[in-house]
Parts: sequence; C-alpha cells; structure tokens
Amino acid sequence: MSSARPPGLPHVDAMTPAVLVLAGPVTRDEVRGLCEDVRALLEGGGASVVVCDIGGLGPPGLAVVDLLARLQLAARRAGGHIRLRDPDPALPALLDLVGLRFEVEGQPEQREPPLGVQEEMESGDPAV
Repeated sequence: MSSARPPGLPHVDAMTPAVLVLAGPVTRDEVRGLCEDVRALLEGGGASVVVCDIGGLGPPGLAVVDLLARLQLAARRAGGHIRLRDPDPALPALLDLVGLRFEVEGQPEQREPPLGVQEEMESGDPAV
C-alpha cells in the first residue's frame, strides 16, 4: 500500500533552514525554476534563510556566480537570504573578485570575530 505525496514543498521547521541541493552544471533554463524554489521555501516555510548545498556544482565559473547572484536576489525579494554549504575552495575568491558576499555555512559572520580570538596590542601603544 502506498500513499500519495502531498502537493507542494515539504513542511519546513522555522528553526531548521531549508536546504536546496544544486548538482551538476545548471542550465540557463533551470535558473528560473531554482529561483522559484528559493522564493517558495522562504515564503511558505516561514524561514529567513535557505541553505544552498553547492558541492555538486563542480568548478566555479561565471555561470555559478550568476546563478548564486540570482538566487540571492530571489531570496532577498522574499525577505530572506541564502547561505552556501560546501563551496569549492576557489569560489569565495571569485565571489570577492566580482564584489559579491555570501554567508558560508560553518564560517563566522563577517562582522563578528571568531570565538576565542583576541586582538594583540603593541607594548608601546597607548590605552584606548
């Protein structure tokens, strides 16, 4: 006996971000559908972030940058943002080169120093 899967996207707990897995080279025609998926996950699930698992996209290039920029734009229009999971090591440098910043899972946010890190002070520096 089998049961039919309910229509639409699965229920998403607001404390657990939704995950969108991107695999293989994504064609231009698939980008619109992925943007719709991001919007639906944010609007329907009540979450403010969608985690994009991009480990399967392969080596980064301008097509990947374009895809991520469009997904981020779709997420922002829906009131959220995307977080990257498992990016290629060269991708952050490429994104920085084109002026895009993305939150990467497992890394501290840009505006917060990592825990346990303290700034050093030169002995001749005046106290602030």
